Amino acid sequence: MNFGFLNSIGWLQWGLLAAIPPAIIALYFLKLKRQPLEVPSTYLWSRTIEDLHVNSIWQKLRKSLLLFLQLLLIALIILSLLRPGWKGNSLIGDRFIFIVDTSASMAANDVKPTRLENAKERIEAMIDEMESGQVAMILSVSNSVKVEQSFTDNRRLLRKKLAAIKQTNRTSNIDEALRYAAGLANPGRTSTDATDVQVADALAATLYIFSDGGFPKVDDFYLENLQPQYLRIGSDEATNVGIGSFTIARNPEKPDQLQAFARVDNFGVEDLTIDVTLFIDGEMRDVEEIEIPKKGRSSVQFNMDDFDEGELKLVLDYDDNLPVDNVAYVAANLPRRAKVLLVTPGNDPLAMALGTEAALKYGEIGEAKPAILETEKYKQQTAAGAYDLIIYDRCVPKEMPQANTLFFGAAPPIKEWVVGKKEGPPLIVDTDRVHPLMQLIDMGNVNIIESLSLKPPPGGSKLIYSDIGYIAAVAPRQGFEDVVFGFDIYSTGSGGVTEVNTDWHIRRSFPVFIMNAVKYLGGSRGASASLSIAPGEPATLRSRLLVDSVRVTSPNNVKSPEIRREGENTFVYTETEELGVYAVHEGTAKEVGQRFAVNLFNERESDIYPETWIHIDEVDVQPAAVQEQSRKELWKWILLLGLVVLVFEWYVYNRRVYL
Repeated sequence: MNFGFLNSIGWLQWGLLAAIPPAIIALYFLKLKRQPLEVPSTYLWSRTIEDLHVNSIWQKLRKSLLLFLQLLLIALIILSLLRPGWKGNSLIGDRFIFIVDTSASMAANDVKPTRLENAKERIEAMIDEMESGQVAMILSVSNSVKVEQSFTDNRRLLRKKLAAIKQTNRTSNIDEALRYAAGLANPGRTSTDATDVQVADALAATLYIFSDGGFPKVDDFYLENLQPQYLRIGSDEATNVGIGSFTIARNPEKPDQLQAFARVDNFGVEDLTIDVTLFIDGEMRDVEEIEIPKKGRSSVQFNMDDFDEGELKLVLDYDDNLPVDNVAYVAANLPRRAKVLLVTPGNDPLAMALGTEAALKYGEIGEAKPAILETEKYKQQTAAGAYDLIIYDRCVPKEMPQANTLFFGAAPPIKEWVVGKKEGPPLIVDTDRVHPLMQLIDMGNVNIIESLSLKPPPGGSKLIYSDIGYIAAVAPRQGFEDVVFGFDIYSTGSGGVTEVNTDWHIRRSFPVFIMNAVKYLGGSRGASASLSIAPGEPATLRSRLLVDSVRVTSPNNVKSPEIRREGENTFVYTETEELGVYAVHEGTAKEVGQRFAVNLFNERESDIYPETWIHIDEVDVQPAAVQEQSRKELWKWILLLGLVVLVFEWYVYNRRVYL
């Protein structure tokens, strides 16, 4: 701030003004000259003569409050004419939209106290600089946008809403916030639930983005009346090491042993050697020292012989600028066996494939005749989601169950499935080996007598293609998946005789496919596998027991309200802001039924080097100053003070107050 004066009048005027204070002071030196009076009494002569001796034109200056106030008033007038002020900052424009990035990287402490708090301090300073007629709104953004305050000129309210903005552990995506702002600034565009009580019409606005730039490029977007300003938050010296992944699996050589695997990323410019510590249920289990090259990554592995269920925590012993990604979690659950029902008039190869030791490890297999489809018990169980997978062999239910399904020789009773007539023999041309159902499956040596051609609903995938069209496909259905094979293992010939329709059941790929189906469609997560999601993402849970509700306990030991079962037999939990392990209690059970973890695991957020520019609307927005230099005047306030002095002087004079 540079303080200074500006001369606003000429030298002649200054000369006249400078003569006023001496004139006021001179008046206080003057004494009242009294008129001589003739009196008849000699008694008064002595007093009259005495008074004449002191009745000169000048007198000794005495203390006077009026003199002080009058001189102070003149001094204030002179000071206001000098136009004192300083060079300060002023906002560019009349209408402002402040976008505050609250993603995980804004918790970095390379600028004190954190990037988010630094951004809030800068915005607060800008709010203080707002002048009459200027309005502003505040948006906070992570992977979603939140309107903290709509347009207002109330600076106190803006400061209050700004102070309430909290740090999140979420990822960053500014696209939604930009489109919201565009709905306010660009005529003809709309914004989601936008309320602008200050300015009714869409008007141009200056868009201030306070961020480290850690979000994807924004394409297919038109700024038009928006004037973007990128306020780069962060230091070029920021360093960080983060856990990029953390998972567990069975040791293929020792099935009874669990192994933990982690990837550690170094986003700094120096090679590092750090300690990685593994905790099991809060107790330290093992420590490994790893070397990580600059701008590189390393992996670490831990073996656990006596562990099947509980909480794992991995901690990096390194002091960097973003502590949040130095910790990662895994929730280890006991293996969950899928509940599978086979509905068939009789199919020994299919029953044998489902009865293998490997299949029984992943699923509880039940078998029933097609007549069960008409029973009330079956209808109640399938409506309540009692099964994870139902296999229909040469039969079709009247209504689709609340479960994944696998059909042989028929299609679901859903009109979106387009089924052709039986043709054959089909020649298999190609298979989708990428899909989990078809992994390790070779259909080149499989012979089929006849099959239906299939066309799945929109969103479906084709699994097996032949010269008559697709003969196997999968399609989603309200949270479930339906898999259809157009051919039977066995078919019913003339006279009701059961005939073999394919030799697939004698091929090695058949039991492999059944195993894939039980694991994939049955929802089996495998031994000690667990769900891990990103902060803020909903967790879709499936209970081990047939219950109508679950409760979830967060890492800070806060228990959620009762979560009711969704239509597709799932439970959706949305309060996943905190990193750590969440415990799920099914129904009224007090014990933990299952666990899941929330981890950052985002390279964009962990790489905290602030971007030098951001890309919006095919424009590279460079970091810019949000304020321009302007002169702040004081003369109005000085004159206001002078008016107060004048009123006080009038009061003193009229009240005959003497000091």
